[in-house]
Amino acid sequence: MQKEKAVVVFSGGQDSTTCLIWAMQRFEEVTAVTFDYGQRHKLEVEVAAAIAEELKVEHRVLDMSLLGQLAPNALTRGDIAIEQQEGSLPTTFVDGRNLLFLSFAAVIAKQIGAKHIVTGVCETDFSGYPDCRDVFVKSANVTLNLAMDYPFVIDTPLMWLSKAETWELADRLGAFDFVRQRTLTCYNGIVADGCGECPACKLRRKGLDEYAASLPKEADRP
Repeated sequence: MQKEKAVVVFSGGQDSTTCLIWAMQRFEEVTAVTFDYGQRHKLEVEVAAAIAEELKVEHRVLDMSLLGQLAPNALTRGDIAIEQQEGSLPTTFVDGRNLLFLSFAAVIAKQIGAKHIVTGVCETDFSGYPDCRDVFVKSANVTLNLAMDYPFVIDTPLMWLSKAETWELADRLGAFDFVRQRTLTCYNGIVADGCGECPACKLRRKGLDEYAASLPKEADRP
């Protein structure tokens, strides 16, 4: 374990919870930060708080409701359908979200003397969001270092993992059942295995099935 502090961008979903547990096993002190940006399901913030409390991690919730007002999307507006047209971004994409999240996480990190910011963005199994790309994260890392004159390191442990490999990582961390049962990935606000119909649930289930298929029969998971 490194004797350093880390701030984890934390939504209470599968990816960020896996990253939180990953960080807890690597850094001496971890703070989770959750952003309330007017998401359709307030349960996301509640789930994040409950997970942080159970894991005994310091947890901060920041009001980012202005983001939902500036960038209407299917995650903040019930009258916008969750869909993706060919050649365009999904309606669940929130303009500027990860840039703002990383910026505010960096402000907190500097205040508490943390040099590591951990985020669960991924360029392998994702929906084409431009702010989940490795090139964006590297650019943001340089910009934050310059803007605050502080040596931040943005850690992205899931960047090159498929969703099946993310399940595998959770298993290696000893957190497979915890991640599966406690997290909220579903766009329709259903904890654990979710609704099974939205894009987030389908991606999560596909990865779970692929990981289960890779295990020896005696270790197979439902």
